[in-house]
Amino acid sequence: MRSIVKWGGMFKLIKKQGSARRGEFTTSHGTIQTPVFMNVATQAAIKGAVSSDDLKAVGCQVALSNTYHLHVRPGDELIRSLGGLHAFMNWDGPLLTDSGGFQIFSLASLRKITEEGAAFSSHVDGRKFFMSPEDSIRIQANLGSDIVMAFDECIEIPAPHSYVQESCDRTYRWLVRCKDELERLSSNRASPLSGTMAHAQFLFGINQGATFPDMRVSHMKRIADLDLPGYAIGGLAVGETTEQMYETVEVVEAHMPEHRPRYLMGVGTPQNIIEAVARGIDFFDCVMPARNGRHGRLFTWDENGSININNERFKDDNSPIDSECGCPVCQSYSRAYIRHLFKSGEMLAMRLAVLHNLYYYNTLMSKIRSAIDNGTFTGGR
Repeated sequence: MRSIVKWGGMFKLIKKQGSARRGEFTTSHGTIQTPVFMNVATQAAIKGAVSSDDLKAVGCQVALSNTYHLHVRPGDELIRSLGGLHAFMNWDGPLLTDSGGFQIFSLASLRKITEEGAAFSSHVDGRKFFMSPEDSIRIQANLGSDIVMAFDECIEIPAPHSYVQESCDRTYRWLVRCKDELERLSSNRASPLSGTMAHAQFLFGINQGATFPDMRVSHMKRIADLDLPGYAIGGLAVGETTEQMYETVEVVEAHMPEHRPRYLMGVGTPQNIIEAVARGIDFFDCVMPARNGRHGRLFTWDENGSININNERFKDDNSPIDSECGCPVCQSYSRAYIRHLFKSGEMLAMRLAVLHNLYYYNTLMSKIRSAIDNGTFTGGR
């Protein structure tokens, strides 16, 4: 274990234990303690009737919203006219917006990728859209997030080496264009970044390369040379094995700038997070806690790790979801009651379940941070 206090942009690396890192990332809307799990508010809301006030109650530090979805509906210019995404969703903490690349990737039958960008049809009403790297940055400027993600192509796994090379080269060129556009907007008095929402926006580049180590390393080295405020590992949790994911993180991490935050996109289970922290990752996001909660799968601190509240054995169980949990749900409601809500189709069932799961994930990250602070982190590897 060694103590480190150095600044890289807005990131302060405080301590390391092995490869696990303890840090802080300062934004205009607050300082993020890392490692951190970002709560996914895709369309400016957590699915499951959870409000921004609820997010504070369950320990959320960062909310993550989706560029593609908010551009399609209600429209980023509308959100800008209403004061930006922070005001729109009544969230005064840090916000990250993804670039829309992954969502466009998921529309495989509805999109076409060229050097200029991606043409696609809306999943809502079939309207035709085109998004370039510059468009993605302008949309995110209108939204007014604190961290903006570069526009990239998420590569399907498995994919031919030749196509992965072509895609990585294009994603690098797109990243340069994203960087140039954000710099242009930041210096342009007529841009969204110089109006009522004016605050610093930090661009994170995204590493791609499927599961090819040579591609991952070469791409990471190229984007590291751009000296961005942060870097993400993308294109994982899309079909590779868990072992391949960990191996890829290890290969890439060795070439990521030490004094910049590292973000593993779309990951994952509690064990995935612990393993990735042990491999040097700082930021995480995943829909799993909310999605699982909406279907009655609730995370617990016992050896089983989770329960399915729909099971018959909880019908008359008057205990909380988890006796070790300090969340508002476990302090007030029983397993029997929450199961009843699910069986009755009550919306409150999803709300309580999602609140509990988000509290669990945010508490997990707090425990990880404390362990690194104290030199007692033993997870992973």
